[in-house]
Amino acid sequence: MTDQYDAIIVGAGHNGLVCSALLARAGKRVLVLEANEQVGGAAITREFTDGYSVSACAHLLYQLQPAVRKDLKLSPRMACENMTTIALGENGKHLRIDDKRIVGVNKEDADHYREFRKRMTRFSDLLRKFLNKPPPRLGTKSFKDLATLAQLGLDLRMLGKDEMRAFLRLIGMNIYDEVTERFEHPLLRGAISLDAVLGTHLGPRSPNTIMTYLYRQSGDHGRSGIPAGGMGSVSNELAHVARSEGATIRTGIAVKRIIVENGRVTGVETETGDRFDSFTVISNADPKRTIMDLVGVKHVETGFTRRIQNLRAKGNAAKLHLALDGLPDFEGLSRKDHAGRLLIAPDENYVERAFNPAKYGESSPAPVIELTFPSLRDETMAPTGKHVMSAVVQYAPYDLKGGWTDEAKAGFEQVVVDTIARYAPDIASRITASELLTPVDIEREFHISGGHWHHAELTLDQFMFVRPVSSSAQYSMPVEGLYLCGAGTHPGGGISGAAGRNAARTILGREKAA
Repeated sequence: MTDQYDAIIVGAGHNGLVCSALLARAGKRVLVLEANEQVGGAAITREFTDGYSVSACAHLLYQLQPAVRKDLKLSPRMACENMTTIALGENGKHLRIDDKRIVGVNKEDADHYREFRKRMTRFSDLLRKFLNKPPPRLGTKSFKDLATLAQLGLDLRMLGKDEMRAFLRLIGMNIYDEVTERFEHPLLRGAISLDAVLGTHLGPRSPNTIMTYLYRQSGDHGRSGIPAGGMGSVSNELAHVARSEGATIRTGIAVKRIIVENGRVTGVETETGDRFDSFTVISNADPKRTIMDLVGVKHVETGFTRRIQNLRAKGNAAKLHLALDGLPDFEGLSRKDHAGRLLIAPDENYVERAFNPAKYGESSPAPVIELTFPSLRDETMAPTGKHVMSAVVQYAPYDLKGGWTDEAKAGFEQVVVDTIARYAPDIASRITASELLTPVDIEREFHISGGHWHHAELTLDQFMFVRPVSSSAQYSMPVEGLYLCGAGTHPGGGISGAAGRNAARTILGREKAA
């Protein structure tokens, strides 16, 4: 079986769906092939035990780019909410933070937080401009690249001399020094530290963690929310938009290889032996899977293969889902508070200590945790009167010593439950079923090499001009007609859509120039 398309997209993750919608709108005949039975990649909603559903991997919406929402005319419910963040204190004296105020700190910390928030908002707005356009190539004489570089420089200068210097000084620094210098309250320092390292193989003392904090803020300034229906509803709406623009999306069809003939792509072959032809193939898969598995190293130069193989892309975050027969009792929290984003990160040193074992292939005995109860926002996620808990847990290294055996998983799950029990003593008695997804499980279910959300660690040496690697930061690969559009490209991971949008604009721009 063969069929000819203008573009074939491998993988119906959210970036692939964004890319397909924009290409189809431009009049291209687009085919999207997804190995799993539902669209969305890591942004799906599924049942994990009878009657209980959860956002399986990504569980909060906080980074969807305004430009993506505008271009695709997404519904207002795709805008990020002002969801309260509650940093849990063991004595019931919690810290409440939203984008307008902070409750539970002294006046000095409150004033410093407003100043910090104002500066980080300004810097994240600047970073957002960089994220929503392809990075320029360095060392070329292309007018377009030089113009983009000049615009980036102008945007920096628009900050003013002092703030421009501050931005350039801070971008490579660690969040630990920033929070310890500015704030007294340990819960505030811990909450900001957690936001800077969530989903990374970094601790608060690691360089670049101010950059990762700004990256998190670059959607809607850190506002986060849980859409009705979970994160799968976001992917379903993107798929609806893509189909309405004319794209064809087929699920349950795994691509076995990207076909390369005479140095250029000519289509894809599926696991069932079907072939679909196109001179443009866009992979939503991670760079390693795309080049090493789908394309094959014989079709690219050895140096490029080595750079792709050396990408740091091993996940360090696990996902725990709990089916509960009722809401656990957190001292000092009302039922309404349970609908917020709850953090276990007592201070910046706790977060750093949690990270230390991961450096040596060990899981954290005292992890940092981001908790949500999505059934409080959408009662269809659990049976009447019952609830579901969704938690991101760090640190759980992909390369765990001895491997993620059943025993290792059970032991780590118990550590997580015990950690939560310090704040909600009845949590264990409420559990009727559970599911723990380690990075190995995330790799297996969502086809992400290393189980890393970002497809590659988000650090300055794997960012912008060199993401995924130098010479291939503008979405095209060194095989004619082959592009990437996933989180392993600029700007990175999170439910953002920027990579898919940038890739589509790049492809359409090159066709226009030709």
